[in-house]
Amino acid sequence: MSTIQITGRHVEITQPIRDYVEKKLGKMERHFDHVTQIHVILSVEKTDHKAEATVHASGHADLFAEAKEANMYAAIDGLSEKLTRQITKHKEKIQHTE
Repeated sequence: MSTIQITGRHVEITQPIRDYVEKKLGKMERHFDHVTQIHVILSVEKTDHKAEATVHASGHADLFAEAKEANMYAAIDGLSEKLTRQITKHKEKIQHTE
């Protein structure tokens, strides 16, 4: 089970936001079981809501993605999609080199 660390910059991390992040990014393990830690930073810059994350996978490169949207939940959705694509690509790359 990976740990998800959530940090807020200029935004309060409420329980519903925390639950949503954990639900969306908890799915990363289904795609790639080497994920050990996910660090998510949520911030608000003027009118943009930004979600960024670094995913650490044991024995593998760290993956990073970010998404900006009009609201925080949309930004988290975008982040989740980007990370899923990166993890899938990374997993395929590993399988081709073995």
